[in-house]
Amino acid sequence: MEPNSIIVARHDYERLRQVIEESRNARTQDESTLCTLEAELDRATVVEPEEVPANVITMNSTVRVQARGRTKVRGPNAVQTWTLVYPEEADVEENRLSVLAPLGTALLGYRVGDTFEWDVPAGRRRYKIMRIIHQPEAAGTVQRS
Repeated sequence: MEPNSIIVARHDYERLRQVIEESRNARTQDESTLCTLEAELDRATVVEPEEVPANVITMNSTVRVQARGRTKVRGPNAVQTWTLVYPEEADVEENRLSVLAPLGTALLGYRVGDTFEWDVPAGRRRYKIMRIIHQPEAAGTVQRS
């Protein structure tokens, strides 16, 4: 695995490539959003579901992240819990974050303990992956489409 790569399960990789293609064809997403996700997939190490380490964020994983520094809404070092989902399943009020949202794209493939910076609507933010509460591959509940 390359030093700057992320880990993505093969079924997630294939479906995300399909989401990008369909979104482009339907013009339902901003091109820069699709290019950002595409760039993340380009740097991914793609593995079979049973090879995904339990500490890696995959699609439909529920994770706890800490936003480093002060935020306007939550104050310093706010902790948030999100489930990373496909666009049609997103619901911010239910903490279901689309992979096409800036933070959603950022979370894909990172590991517990990783710290990263990412551009979100409020500006460039630093995040730390605190915990994976549920990962479908580790739980044996992977849903294939």
